Amino acid sequence: MLINFTLIGFTAAAVAYIGLATLLASRGAASTAGRLFIAALLVQALWGGVLAVSTEAVPLPAALLGLIEALRLFVWLLFLLQVLRASAGPDHGMTGSGRDARHIANLALVAAAAIATATVAIDVFAVGQRPAYIVRVVGSVFALVCLEQVYRNTPAGGRWALKFLALAGLAMFGFDLVLYSEALLFSRLDPALWSVRGFANALLMPLLAVAAARNQNWKLDIAVSRTVVFHTATLFAAGLFLIMMAGAGYWVRYFGGLWGEAVQLLVAFGGAVAALIMLGSGSLRARLRVLLAKNFFSYRYDYRTEWLRLTELLAATPGASAEDPLEIRAIKGLAGLVDSSAGALWLINDDGQYACTARWRFQAPTPIVAADEPLIAFLAQRQWIIDLNEWRDSRTLYRDLPMPEPLSAEAGNWLVVPLLLHEQLLGFAVLTQPVARAEVDWEVRDALKTAARQVASYLAVRRAVEALVQARQFESFNRMSAFVVHDLKNLVAQLSLLLANATRHRDNPEFQQDMLDTVANVQTRMQGLLLQLRAGTRPLEQPTAVAVAQTLAAAIESKRGRLPQPELQVAPDLQHVVVMAHRDRLERVIGHLVQNASEATGGDGRIWVRLLRDGDLARIEVEDTGRGMSEQFIREQLFKPFQSTKTHGMGIGTFESREYIRELGGTLEVRSHEGKGTLFSMRLPLAVAEVAA
Repeated sequence: MLINFTLIGFTAAAVAYIGLATLLASRGAASTAGRLFIAALLVQALWGGVLAVSTEAVPLPAALLGLIEALRLFVWLLFLLQVLRASAGPDHGMTGSGRDARHIANLALVAAAAIATATVAIDVFAVGQRPAYIVRVVGSVFALVCLEQVYRNTPAGGRWALKFLALAGLAMFGFDLVLYSEALLFSRLDPALWSVRGFANALLMPLLAVAAARNQNWKLDIAVSRTVVFHTATLFAAGLFLIMMAGAGYWVRYFGGLWGEAVQLLVAFGGAVAALIMLGSGSLRARLRVLLAKNFFSYRYDYRTEWLRLTELLAATPGASAEDPLEIRAIKGLAGLVDSSAGALWLINDDGQYACTARWRFQAPTPIVAADEPLIAFLAQRQWIIDLNEWRDSRTLYRDLPMPEPLSAEAGNWLVVPLLLHEQLLGFAVLTQPVARAEVDWEVRDALKTAARQVASYLAVRRAVEALVQARQFESFNRMSAFVVHDLKNLVAQLSLLLANATRHRDNPEFQQDMLDTVANVQTRMQGLLLQLRAGTRPLEQPTAVAVAQTLAAAIESKRGRLPQPELQVAPDLQHVVVMAHRDRLERVIGHLVQNASEATGGDGRIWVRLLRDGDLARIEVEDTGRGMSEQFIREQLFKPFQSTKTHGMGIGTFESREYIRELGGTLEVRSHEGKGTLFSMRLPLAVAEVAA
């Protein structure tokens, strides 16, 4: 006795699905999607039972078999489309994306009904097996497309609940696609595939049970993505085209005589090449986008996607050569909204004229537009997007607006888009004709206006940053100039003192030698200051090891002649302590503190300059018994630049001293009491503990 595997398989499918449907029905379904899921399981069970009966040589009408196949497909499609419709929300108060989801679901429902009707009609009127196979292949492809729409438009966080439903649907309709495609190829159903069809469907029941457990109410968060719709429509159209080409090839094969098979291969090859050409055609893709936007969506643009795309494009940081500059990215962002293939950007320059600063595939002339041109006034006041096709056809809309000749004469120029920052016209962009003819309606104009303001804000921020950098460069230069002038003032003071003593001591050989040494030292320092001013705020040379004791002695020597004479106190074991610094600048800092102490102390007072050690730090102290400073003065004025209590002072010496000590990694502190004196204490990191004398 032969075992009828086909009978067992379809019977197992019927039992499995009726059991799952009964279990779910006993728990109830809280939503339409849940009730349709139970209905799909019941129809699946009925389908398995009918096909099981037909395998036992029970004569069943072909129309009945076609009806059960159509009913099974239609109910599953109803369930998938209801899941998609559920994302639209209630009928009242729906948003644009909700209306889009409901619109697509309604159109898909009509298509599903048409496919099911065609399946039944072919069997009722006995049109033939080949048309029946073609319709069932189309139905399987359509079911896979609907399943893809539901899954791919589900957020990543919600796909966990849909994963097993997607796997079951892919396996179910994928098996049907293979079965009927192979039957279309060989004009008969493959017995092996047909015999395991029932088992294959029965094995999917556990996947659907897990999906039901994860989606008890079947209320899924679905969002219709225009990108997914576009790619799905493209693939669906390509699939239909290839099916049509395959049908034509088989017709040629069977009715083409001796050359039928060769011509069939040629037709199939040509069809594949044609499909690749269509998929790679920018014009066809643009036309398809326009077609989908007009017929499937309430709004032309997916504003969230477009806004994120434009923001990401404008915010991209250009690399050495991989990324375009901001102006080119701005043109691409505006052109992408209307499928324009080229564009140019005009921005206002320092002369108040609008000059072309960037071109992207733009071949037309780019004249300079003066600020007093009527076009500039029109764009600034009306803030309109000018359609040059309308301008050329009828000027009444634009009240005989004159247009610069090179812009209006070029037939490829299409739109003039103003770039407005608040109420200021920062510039404008000219876009060329799109690859697919598109109507410039209110939605296109609003989208371009919004994008243009975004572009203008980025361009304005970039200009502001450039101006700020330039201002900081000037500020840095001016600050360095102030430091240099302060040092020059001290050098001039040395020369003045030298000149004042020259009358009395000009015949003294020692004074003459001292004068020559002082002039040579002043010349060297002035040349260094000029080089430093030219290079920037930082000194040309790097810090080196500087003997602190010798630097203190040199700083005191540079201020000789002033009373009271500073007293240098250095312990014998600290004579060779060194720090990393610039000898001249460190000497000037100490000299400045000594000079301030001398000016604040009377002739009968005292000044001490000490070198101490504080762990890994060298501590330099300059103390006097002068008039001192108040805490408020120290806190609010002492280290503030350009504030001085001296008649001829500049107010930057103490500020410069503190900044330089900080640059070396040290600190400068001050303690003072009015009428008692002041103590400046600077700490610098030691380079080495001791060096050879």
